[in-house]
Amino acid sequence: MSGPLTGFRIVELAGIGPGPFAAMMLADMGAEVIRIERAGAVRGKAPDAPHPDTLLRNRRNVAVDLKHPDGVAVLLDLVEHADALIEGFRPGVMERLGIGPDECLARQPKLVYGRMTGWGQTGPYAPAAGHDINYISLAGALAHFGRAGQPPTPPLNMVGDFGGGGMMLAFGVVCGLLEAQRSGAGQVVDAAMVDGSAVLMTMFWAFNQMGVHDISQRGINMLDTGSHFYDVYECADGEYVSIGSIEPQFYAELLRLTGLEGDAEFARQHDPATWPVLKERLAALMRTKTRDEWCAVMEYTDVCFAPVLRMDEAARHPHNVERGTFVEAFGRLQPAPAPRFSRTEPALDLPPAHGGEHTVEVLTQWGVAADRIETLLASGAVKQA
Repeated sequence: MSGPLTGFRIVELAGIGPGPFAAMMLADMGAEVIRIERAGAVRGKAPDAPHPDTLLRNRRNVAVDLKHPDGVAVLLDLVEHADALIEGFRPGVMERLGIGPDECLARQPKLVYGRMTGWGQTGPYAPAAGHDINYISLAGALAHFGRAGQPPTPPLNMVGDFGGGGMMLAFGVVCGLLEAQRSGAGQVVDAAMVDGSAVLMTMFWAFNQMGVHDISQRGINMLDTGSHFYDVYECADGEYVSIGSIEPQFYAELLRLTGLEGDAEFARQHDPATWPVLKERLAALMRTKTRDEWCAVMEYTDVCFAPVLRMDEAARHPHNVERGTFVEAFGRLQPAPAPRFSRTEPALDLPPAHGGEHTVEVLTQWGVAADRIETLLASGAVKQA
């Protein structure tokens, strides 16, 4: 492995969404991440082809029955050699299994114990089920996505699960690892998607307090599709382009390249009273050319412009191709690790693994004796695919 986290060992308890995303980010940066899969997920020999879930890349997979006392024992053995553990169960589940923070920190006092939940470890909602759409609702985020007069529009599950969830967990784990190097002591990271989503809204809290963002309505403010100079526009071919000409010099470039320079109405850029009319006029103008034709006019200029691309189109765009933003790895096109580093360059070294594909290999390398591995396999405490 390569990358800035090379040398760190992390145990990941299998989950979906934000937990695997955090584990992928840490593994992409070079950490040795071992995913602990449910033993019941192993059904015979692992297929020759990599697992299709790209979120599982860059880590090996060990299948353990955590309801078996020997399965719990082997997990604690792995924890003893780990720098961090991440889990995404509801509050109390890990404690009932006997692998909560107390048991794990007793085995490894420097362990960073990362916990990923929607509502957090405490609070009235903590025991309840939920999904991204619920977490960003309670965080005060979802209410502000959408156009005027329309219901809130969920932004896929990127804000809660990934931005406010998995990425915050990865950040928290790295912060904990840095602190543990100084103090010699581990700690628990309580990463809640409702908290992380709220943090992502910090600028809009500030804008509201500054009087430049009205939180009583959506779709009427500068950045929520209320303004004519920060929005997406349909083109003649039904495709879309994005305009973000906020600053005066960029707005001037927009007017110049659209032929609106000198128009008295468009000169009143920051007067919200003019925005609905100006948006209609600009929308009508944008529908006179195809997306490619507008790209020929505005792409690579200071308009703050980009075509609205689908995933497959984004992978083919010259800018992304030159930067290697998307890569072909293990037979699948996927986003490359990010961010970039000048010296400790991240890499895609391991394909997404199937459940239990590396059980014997990992246990051996992490110090479990061969005869004990045989006993664990025979008892069903662990499984090898």
